[in-house]
Amino acid sequence: MDSLKINKVQLRNLQIEDYEQLAQSFTRVYTDGSDVFWTHKQIEKLIRIFPEGQIITVVDEKIVGCALSIIVNYDDVKNDHTYAQVTGKETFNTHNPKGNILYGIEVFIHPQYRGLRLARRMYEYRKELCETLNLKAIMFGGRIPNYYKYSDQLRPKEYIDKVKQKEIFDPVLTFQLSNDFHVRKVMRNYLPNDEESRHYACLLQWDNIYYQEPTEEYIAPKTTVRVGLVQWQMRSYQTLDDLFEQVEFFVDAVSDYKSDFILFPEYFNAPLMAKFNNEGESQAIRGLAAYTEEIRERFVKLAISYNINIITGSMPLIKEDGLLYNVGFLCRRDGSFEMYEKLHVTPDEIKSWGLSGGKALQTFDTDCAKIGVLICYDVEFPELSRIMADQGMQILFVPFLTDTQNAYSRVKVCAHARAIENECFVVIAGSVGNLPRVHNMDIQYAQSGVFTPCDFAFPTDGKRAEATPNTEMILVSDVDLDLLNELHTYGSVRNLKDRRSDLYEVRMKK
Repeated sequence: MDSLKINKVQLRNLQIEDYEQLAQSFTRVYTDGSDVFWTHKQIEKLIRIFPEGQIITVVDEKIVGCALSIIVNYDDVKNDHTYAQVTGKETFNTHNPKGNILYGIEVFIHPQYRGLRLARRMYEYRKELCETLNLKAIMFGGRIPNYYKYSDQLRPKEYIDKVKQKEIFDPVLTFQLSNDFHVRKVMRNYLPNDEESRHYACLLQWDNIYYQEPTEEYIAPKTTVRVGLVQWQMRSYQTLDDLFEQVEFFVDAVSDYKSDFILFPEYFNAPLMAKFNNEGESQAIRGLAAYTEEIRERFVKLAISYNINIITGSMPLIKEDGLLYNVGFLCRRDGSFEMYEKLHVTPDEIKSWGLSGGKALQTFDTDCAKIGVLICYDVEFPELSRIMADQGMQILFVPFLTDTQNAYSRVKVCAHARAIENECFVVIAGSVGNLPRVHNMDIQYAQSGVFTPCDFAFPTDGKRAEATPNTEMILVSDVDLDLLNELHTYGSVRNLKDRRSDLYEVRMKK
């Protein structure tokens, strides 16, 4: 191999005129000089029924490898079967263009060109083809050619486990595992003449993480989501109409950029407490709570009018139990809405206002992503976002209100940690400025932002976008959900997948 001089390597679709070169190159690989394993008739049929599934590797105009495949139904191959059955005794009458599995029937590389990772290129092509055709998975029966050396000591399962743990090298199985295939089951008599594998084979599977169940009204899912953040300036407002004049300005501006979401900060409506200052802090916050129902109704109308999903930040609410809570609303652009609650209230919220912690934690389905919302202090408790990650959360929104840079740093650093450990996007938005006529709301500090996991597909510092500190503004940013899917499966580290569920778990008690 050291003497090979390679100038150009490429993949291309197999053509029938390539057959003669295939036959000449691979005669000895299969039959000790008599005839190539695949006949002219078989290659011709494969090209005719499924041309994109048949590819060759070409090095300096010489064909040195080939990969052949067909499409079958998952139900036909999910359990025990033989190579003869899945290929229709090599007639390929089993090929079904309406199936959902790309089934590999052959991969080979000329011995002189092995060790150059050329087979990996063909596998990458198969994965791309599987995604392009919206197929559920790639499957095939994989030999375990080194098993004969250990068959008197190990059962097939034990042998496979040792190959997985790198204690034993198997030229086929080790390669397949490194290409993200997993062993679905062990099959007997897959290739009856395979003495090296002792007649066993592994049913190997690679799952297409982008697969969507086909429907008559299939619409490709939205993968890029645009989020808008409002870094809200605290200022005096005399009435709710005055407040919502500014709210609508931001909704209008963000929707002009075709955003899918807009996020407001925690207690963005605090200026309206000035009206109740003479009644004391605990009464002032309860006076503010009287606006909450109308605020929600106005946000629902704005969501519909401006075709945007609104996360309303937070506001006080007195529930039927008579207790005061910190809540917010997801107002969808279809007119529906749901409420989220702050579970952990700060010592100051308890001391000054008498707030109680909520009890509901959930994720929310929207038209473009599954989201979660944690209000300010809640983001500093990693258990909450971990539970939501288990429910499929892709974007975590955090409306916050912090007075000092110390408090802001707690929110920011914890939000960034949640993005890394839960492999999701985290969006935070806060308020700036001051409210001299509102008790307990003197000053605010914020730098809103969008945080990401830290891997090659994301910014190196995990910061997708950040606002100018302590300045009223909007921030608009795109997040790509496909990058999360890839991270879950192929990331340098996989925090969700690698959790030791055999040792610990995080769950809600109710």
